[in-house]
Amino acid sequence: MTTDATETSVTDEVVRSLRGTADPRLRELLTGLVRHLHAFARETRLTPKEWERAVAFLTATGQTCTGTRQEFILLSDVLGLSMLVETVHGDRAAGATESTVLGPFHMTQSPVRALGDSIDLVGGGEPCVVSGRVRSEDGAPLPGAVLDVWQADGEGFYDVQRPDTQPPGNGRGLFTADAEGRFRFRTCVPSPYPIPTDGPVGTLLRATGRHPYRPAHIHFIATADGHTPVTTHIFVAGSDHLDSDAVFAVKKNLVQDFDVTDDPALAREFGVPNPFRLARFDLVLERTA
Repeated sequence: MTTDATETSVTDEVVRSLRGTADPRLRELLTGLVRHLHAFARETRLTPKEWERAVAFLTATGQTCTGTRQEFILLSDVLGLSMLVETVHGDRAAGATESTVLGPFHMTQSPVRALGDSIDLVGGGEPCVVSGRVRSEDGAPLPGAVLDVWQADGEGFYDVQRPDTQPPGNGRGLFTADAEGRFRFRTCVPSPYPIPTDGPVGTLLRATGRHPYRPAHIHFIATADGHTPVTTHIFVAGSDHLDSDAVFAVKKNLVQDFDVTDDPALAREFGVPNPFRLARFDLVLERTA
């Protein structure tokens, strides 16, 4: 029987139409999405013209995505949704490394590298050595743990952003920890940088008076048998924008010192000029249930 639509009856009708969804979790997600979207439209008195502009914005966001650029991830990041999802599901054992957002630049496969190799293929930045251990929450080392690492160069750009000046794989590496769970690689100190602003996300930031900058950081995904993988960042202590990250991903426990080190013997051992910057920290993984 056909009835005249009202503000609430439309919502109820759509929710009823989802009752036949075979996957119960999909039904739960879609029902919640419909209820919240409809409530938003009622609360804000969303106009047809405003909704048309929103659809055009989302369309442009999708059209901006390429094989090396993910504008939708960037949109999720700047709205804080990526970090919220991480936080909702980020409960970990005491002492385990905290997770953060994946970010939009994990777009290509990191090349396999040996421990001690450099991921900085172009130079120009401040020399740096990053070292530490991958261990379990009880302190036991995790031999053979795998670390996927990626970062911007000394000027704040990823390889996929500047393929004319950076070779593929610059700032990236896939490392396997040694028998004691240790890892080490050479790089340059990353710089703070602006997220891409030449697309719809940049338009949104300008419209809201927000800056696009991220503090200096290195990305990690650490995995080991019998443990929950962690996707995280290590932020450079003292970097600009630690208190105003454009994607809301900074956590106090992830800020690490990159100490200036004046030690010619250690520089020779690591294969870097002296002085150099040295960052030491552990990545701690939680055991799976």
